[in-house]
Amino acid sequence: MTSHQLIGITRAAAYLPAQVLSSAQVQDRVTGGAGFELPAGLLEQLTGIRSRRMARDDEYASTLAIGAARQVLAAAGLGPDDFDLLVFASASRDVAEPATAHIVQAELGSQAHTFDVTNACNSFINGIDLARALLLAGRARRALVVTGETPTRAIRWQPTGVEQLRRGIAGYTFGDAGAALILEPVTGGGIIDIDTETRSEHWDVGGIFGGGSRHPRDLEYTYFEGDGHALKGVFEKIGVSILDRVADRTGAVLGDYAKVLVHQVTMPYLERFVELTGVPSDRLEITVTELGNVASATLGVQLARVYDSLATGDRVLFVGLGGGVSVMTMVWEKS
Repeated sequence: MTSHQLIGITRAAAYLPAQVLSSAQVQDRVTGGAGFELPAGLLEQLTGIRSRRMARDDEYASTLAIGAARQVLAAAGLGPDDFDLLVFASASRDVAEPATAHIVQAELGSQAHTFDVTNACNSFINGIDLARALLLAGRARRALVVTGETPTRAIRWQPTGVEQLRRGIAGYTFGDAGAALILEPVTGGGIIDIDTETRSEHWDVGGIFGGGSRHPRDLEYTYFEGDGHALKGVFEKIGVSILDRVADRTGAVLGDYAKVLVHQVTMPYLERFVELTGVPSDRLEITVTELGNVASATLGVQLARVYDSLATGDRVLFVGLGGGVSVMTMVWEKS
């Protein structure tokens, strides 16, 4: 395979756990455990999120990835021996070691080169970018890229006071989901542009700070905490400039895309994105109202929902936002 060849997405699928949790149920559970009350419907009012999916205790990040992988392989008519690269790209994982990709692969029965990629909510689009690079380098012929996100595991259900509630508020937007796609050579279209903007000085604005060498066993650091207002401010500063660069390279304006798939945290965040960028609202695929913030699975779930409605030649702009912080864009044309 040579570098001038085109790599495209030829199938996409999503997998959602069956359990549905409304924002009212989340609010009741949080305030009940904390011993104080909030106005009825406040969480939904603040976030625009009506509900989200939540994995059962016996469902894991790998479970959701495997569910999506099986769907995408079936839709593509492929078996476990038909891909030679498997990338598990997620902010969530089953265990610290080994890579969750091995758990996914064991269930699928494949023997591909496999590893994990993680970069907060940009993990999935990072995984696509890396898999594409390996295909272009001739290191693989077909890739299966999967994600399984279980951020609800990091929700602080029993805050001890208003300050803990405030620091953990972003966690109450979380939902769980899995997604998968097939990457392989195509004769036209494909992934035609990828860009990134990174501001690592803001790495401590929000995250799950436990489980690594800094806080290996302290449960207090296993909850998501962050300053949502500060994070929003960083994204607003760097998000528009990267879109200007994409437009300069591709010659396309936002109205030229059949769909603009954007990482979705809350409805107010999404509305602010539309206000800043001018993206036509009818090009969005809104998932946050019913699924919440499903971390890196967001773009994969949106793609799975619109894939069959796209015609050959339609272009899709992906816009990813991730803690750390990073913004990523990808332009893909359906073959």
